Amino acid sequence: MSFYKKNNKTIFLTVIILVIVHLISGRFYSRFDLTQDHRYTISEASKKIINTLNEPVIIDILLAGDLQPEFKKLQTETRQLLEEFAAINPNIKFSFVDPLEGESNQNETISNLQQLGLTPLNVTVSEGSKVSQEFIFPWAVANLGNKSVKVSLLKSKLGASSEERVNNSVQHLEYGFSDAFKKLTIQEKKKIAVLKGNGELDDIYLADFLTTLRDYYRIAPITLDSIVDSPQKTLNQLQQFDLTLIAKPTKKFSEEEKYVLDQYMMHGGKSIWLIDQTVAELDSLFNDQGKTIAFPRDLNLNDLFFNYGVRINPVLVNDLYFTQIVLATGAGNDSQYNPLPWFYSPMVFSKNNHPINNNIEALRFQFANNIDTLKSSTKKTILLSSSPLSKTDGTPREISLDIIGKQPDKNTYNDGDQTLAVLLEGTFSSAYQNRVKPLKITDAKDQSTDTKMLVVADGDLIKNQTSNGRPLELGYDKWTNNFYGNKEFLLNSVNYMLDDSGLINIRSKKVALAFLDTEKVVEQKKLWQVVNIGAPIVLLLLFGWIFNLVRRKKYTT
Repeated sequence: MSFYKKNNKTIFLTVIILVIVHLISGRFYSRFDLTQDHRYTISEASKKIINTLNEPVIIDILLAGDLQPEFKKLQTETRQLLEEFAAINPNIKFSFVDPLEGESNQNETISNLQQLGLTPLNVTVSEGSKVSQEFIFPWAVANLGNKSVKVSLLKSKLGASSEERVNNSVQHLEYGFSDAFKKLTIQEKKKIAVLKGNGELDDIYLADFLTTLRDYYRIAPITLDSIVDSPQKTLNQLQQFDLTLIAKPTKKFSEEEKYVLDQYMMHGGKSIWLIDQTVAELDSLFNDQGKTIAFPRDLNLNDLFFNYGVRINPVLVNDLYFTQIVLATGAGNDSQYNPLPWFYSPMVFSKNNHPINNNIEALRFQFANNIDTLKSSTKKTILLSSSPLSKTDGTPREISLDIIGKQPDKNTYNDGDQTLAVLLEGTFSSAYQNRVKPLKITDAKDQSTDTKMLVVADGDLIKNQTSNGRPLELGYDKWTNNFYGNKEFLLNSVNYMLDDSGLINIRSKKVALAFLDTEKVVEQKKLWQVVNIGAPIVLLLLFGWIFNLVRRKKYTT
């Protein structure tokens, strides 16, 4: 009887402990991230945004169906991340949907999704000797009320392997979804001024980028025309904006205009300058001679930039890592359009040394200049540079299409990488400190509060192409059908300069996924089949033999 009492007591205590544990776990909830890279640890910036979701956010993930291993991995990582989001805020609901499942007219469905910006990916599927093409949609759509935001799940980089592509995509997931939540919930948008009046790019060439910015910010043009008559009023108007965008000016800035822009910086205003210090356009080569003259452009900005810590040189960057231009050969119906190397259009790979340029596609520059960094009070980060196989060509100089057919002398490309984009942060000194001021302004400052400035030595970096009078997506080259990372770089730059939540810093998150070595899988396939099938049987037989041996000894004594 004592045995049964003791046993019942143990069972009773076990039940009591389980009930207590259940009650505690129902009241207190926690998750533990034991991964080495903490890929499931949500950043504080993301948590802050997620906790603002007071209404249900419905997320449809289109990456569904019978997927290849790399996309299956991406699907799994997406699911696990969204589960972490939902654990923080139950208002986040998600489901995986195959948009082509059960559709009788798949071509029409694909076309409709493409019109919504949900571009499919055409993948090759091999099953034995059978090879087929399938469409998958690496996209998610987040919905809040009547607002919807697209989230790209696939993050590609030129030359990346399948494993690198998945890694890049997984690293981008938290930022991609958190950024979408921010777009859905943003109430008070910050303001961006697009400077006009100094020969900047026409609106049609800025259209795609500005349209993208409107998801986050309020955009408005501003001119400095009334600066002479009403300098204080002009400065006050400019100070209403958090950031000023100056896109490829071609006319000189007056001292009065420079002083107002300088004081805008001194009062904490941020700015992005996309500057061409030379006059050189690709379109000007398409004439009977196939030639043009590139020469320096004087914008009267040298002293301003010099004082802030940079100098844009009136030279052209010539790079053996180039993008292509398309030229017609032949005549009439026999014309052919061929992509050809163009050394004055560098293909620029990011340094991955900052949240702005981390994990982005290669960028395309056109007739870029180089930048020198100078000693000043600001912190300088070189974000973009040409390749080590580049050089600078001084101006004035003749540019001819004839260089396409000539083999470049690689021995002359020894100037090393050339700086193309610099981020300046910190406290700036006024360019008009200890100088006669061109205008009288109240509350003029010689030192700024903490602020930021981005200087890019190519005005065309922000310029989208057009087709039939309509703007195309920034970074898309209609002639070669290639996509470049110009848009993402500039968007990241604006978000970094104006992001108070620190969300952009999530882009620096590193994730290392473990993948099978395909060569070893093939080589050791039979070995591991034997181990996986034979080892359990051997262990079972060994356990049975030991069990019988113990029983025999126990009952024969």
